[in-house]
Amino acid sequence: MSFNFKKKYGQNFLQDKTTINNIVDSINASVDDLIIEIGPGAGALTKSLVRKNSYLLAYEIDTDAFDYLSFLESDKVKVIYDDFLKRDILNDIKNINYKNLYIIGNLPYYITTPIITKIIESELNPKELVFMVQKEVAERFTAKVSTRDYGSISVFLNYYFDTKKLFVVDRKKFYPVPNVDSAVIKLTHKENQIPVDIEKFNKIIKDSFKFKRKNLKNNLKGYDLEKIASILDEHGLTLEHRAENLNYKVFVDIANKY
Repeated sequence: MSFNFKKKYGQNFLQDKTTINNIVDSINASVDDLIIEIGPGAGALTKSLVRKNSYLLAYEIDTDAFDYLSFLESDKVKVIYDDFLKRDILNDIKNINYKNLYIIGNLPYYITTPIITKIIESELNPKELVFMVQKEVAERFTAKVSTRDYGSISVFLNYYFDTKKLFVVDRKKFYPVPNVDSAVIKLTHKENQIPVDIEKFNKIIKDSFKFKRKNLKNNLKGYDLEKIASILDEHGLTLEHRAENLNYKVFVDIANKY
């Protein structure tokens, strides 16, 4: 491939057609839906997404990708050459009359969390997010309660989404070859979320996981432990438990009742 790869953008392009098709097939977008692709690069995924005949809006920070993407543009396909994190996404899509929103992309590990946070804070309310991320990141994002990888980010995402790791992608399927394997994850938007003060919710999560091997009694020393213990008791838990033993609903309850 003659593309001028730029390390600063974390560019590693997927070459394997079977994997590309599997990623595209993991979303059920129709002609009335909108797909946002983050970081199309040379357009390997984009070419397959176009075949769905959905509305497609791609964000590419690297203007050198123009030669690879411009021929894909049409009445239903548009590429914005800018940083996704700096855009007003709601404004970008305001004139598109779509039914459901899907967001897809191959994300560099260092901006994966900021991108997902921006999507949440922008109130885009996508039906599904399908991202290829570093394998270790995928394991943390989709970790279940009481497992080794379960942490504050797992809880945060579980409030908004049903999370699932779909499959692992060997590093040799990329060019240039990265140092680690990747994995494809699907985050499906949860309907009827329990209302909570998000700032309070996030603070309690972070404080609870401050020292992963310590129990709640030690990590929450600055709180009214009697009150916390009372809330935990309603869920059959105690201050001797670690944060990794609590599902997101317990943290929501603490945030709402504390």
